[in-house]
Amino acid sequence: MDSHKVIDLRSDTVTKPSADMRKAIYESVVGDNCYNEDPSVTELEKLAAKLVGKERALFVSSGTMSNLVAVMTHCWERGSEILLGDQAHIHINELGGIATVASVHHRTLTNNSDGTFSIDELVAKIRNKGVYPNPTLICLENTHNICNGSPLPLEFIDEVCRIAKQHNLSVHMDGARIFNASLKTGVPVPRILRDCDSVSFCLSKGLGCPVGSLLCGSNEFIERAWICRYMLGGAMRQSGILASAGLYALNNNIDRLAIDHKHALMISSAIAKHDKSYIRVTVKNIHTNIVYITTDPNWMTGPQFVNRLNTITEEERTVLGDRCVVVKMGSRSATKIRFVTHLDITADDIELVIEKLNFIINNNNQ
Repeated sequence: MDSHKVIDLRSDTVTKPSADMRKAIYESVVGDNCYNEDPSVTELEKLAAKLVGKERALFVSSGTMSNLVAVMTHCWERGSEILLGDQAHIHINELGGIATVASVHHRTLTNNSDGTFSIDELVAKIRNKGVYPNPTLICLENTHNICNGSPLPLEFIDEVCRIAKQHNLSVHMDGARIFNASLKTGVPVPRILRDCDSVSFCLSKGLGCPVGSLLCGSNEFIERAWICRYMLGGAMRQSGILASAGLYALNNNIDRLAIDHKHALMISSAIAKHDKSYIRVTVKNIHTNIVYITTDPNWMTGPQFVNRLNTITEEERTVLGDRCVVVKMGSRSATKIRFVTHLDITADDIELVIEKLNFIINNNNQ
């Protein structure tokens, strides 16, 4: 059976540690982090806090854990309520942990295509204390995964934080890809987060680490968050092995995220040039490294299109020869496909993906 190159665009979580990152892991200095004796973890947490402009950081195993710990910490009292977008990762993709584990009620706000929501709706849904759940926290997401990987406008963040302060609420930023947002908008991360009370960001997405996220906030906030992390089984011991990968990433992989943005735009532009009604991508909505393609299910459904990308036909083999590749993308519905560019994808890979897409579109006419 022929062996063909596989280009995996399902997510920026599929990356493998580079040789230099593996070397950093191998040479890491470790200790017991539960006793605060792991120097690599301590160094990583200090660097993370500095990069986002917060007093202190806490190393956790994943973005989902980081967000859950943040909600538990802010909503220390049972029966608290958080407000967040109806397309938020915390709401849709984190298995309802805020309800099942943190005993926190949530109230959703309608997300716009750029990840924002109506300030008027936010204000209207902040309830007074009484027989209602106690409003405690507003959660934002930047970049916004489901909303085209959009970076939130700075004025929107500032206004949400102003409203929060006015109503004595805290603001948590799910900043899994906050560095992508900063590079796209040109606004430094500390300025984006200036008025946010906490932020979580992932090392295991565009930054290329095998594991890990950082939760950042005030000293007091992190003291309490440490307790919540321990409660969830997140008391990692010699975790400097993982923290060393994070240190390498923060020192070497942030600025190169702009390459991923460029690659995402290249693929999107190639699709848009076909100007077909049955496969569409809106180039003006391509902001960072996340792209959503829409198909007409009468032509191909999302799952069918993903399966076609995973297949190499005899005709394709004849036309493209050794340029044939298997491309992995993710089906999000009957009409939507998502792809995400990342640091394991080269410029030549992008050209191969475009050739594959061009072949499929040109040879599968409606």
